[in-house]
Amino acid sequence: MRYFFFLLFFSLTFCKAQTIDSTYAEKLGYPKGAKVLILHIDDAGMSFDSNEGTIAAMTRGAANSCSVMMPCPWVPGFVHFLKQNPAIDAGLHLTLTSEWKDYRWGPLAGKTAVPGLTDAEGDLWPAVADVVKHASADEVEKEIRAQLDRAVTMGFIPTHLDSHMGTLFASPAFLERYIKVGIEKNIPVMLPGGHNSLIRQEMNAQEALINQLREIGKTLWSSGLPVLDDLHNESYDWKIPVNIENDDKKLQSFKAQKYIEALKTLRPGVTMMIMHCTATTPVFPYISNSGPLRKADLLAMIDPAFKKALADEGIILATWRELKMRRDKL
Repeated sequence: MRYFFFLLFFSLTFCKAQTIDSTYAEKLGYPKGAKVLILHIDDAGMSFDSNEGTIAAMTRGAANSCSVMMPCPWVPGFVHFLKQNPAIDAGLHLTLTSEWKDYRWGPLAGKTAVPGLTDAEGDLWPAVADVVKHASADEVEKEIRAQLDRAVTMGFIPTHLDSHMGTLFASPAFLERYIKVGIEKNIPVMLPGGHNSLIRQEMNAQEALINQLREIGKTLWSSGLPVLDDLHNESYDWKIPVNIENDDKKLQSFKAQKYIEALKTLRPGVTMMIMHCTATTPVFPYISNSGPLRKADLLAMIDPAFKKALADEGIILATWRELKMRRDKL
């Protein structure tokens, strides 16, 4: 799902435009002008299909990072895969919403501990706005910690934290707790704090918003954590033409070309590109109507044309694990 930086609009202030002396990629030791990219898959653990697609895109394709939705039913299957493949870059897709109608999940902290996070069915709210309206920051932090605790209990040490549907960016208080836990646990958190060229274009963002992101980025960096220069979060909006939904070859060509075009928009720095690779089965339409879009992400990642484009554009692939190791050495 797309990340929404609502909080920044809630608290916009007039601030002087700042110049960027160097990218976070350069600060991490990459060559000046390097375009460093994390090809990141959201929603691992959400379903069997999500797991199969994530695994295929990372073992057979170009994708090199992912994050896991800890409250979801297929988490054990994915964590067992991670234990057999410990080099895989996998973080926590911190989950505070349950958006599908007939396939849902509740908070790991339990309803009695976080009542503001649950709807009338006892599951997490379906929409970000509902979480903002009903949940407190204390409840959000409690659930973040519960999800991290489950991961650690399962023997899964996450390489980073990010936010499902951007809920942790929907309130200044939520964001504060997200940053707090990341710094306390010394786990990198997904936040674009550099030049943010793509964010500026995608959101038509004002300079004050960009500067606020940069200030948060400075806090993370000074706390010993790596920071993104930019975030590509547009792929979920690349709607699949109806006439090619059932044609894998056309799906692959359509989505691979979209990603190839996106590579050409990257500026120097560390960018994270978000996708939702899924190996859809006949069951997936009962979960969501987004199956063709997600399947196309998987097909694009295993497309030789996309892999060639990465080389042609001089892209350096990196993971959150690598970024943290580089930051630790500084």
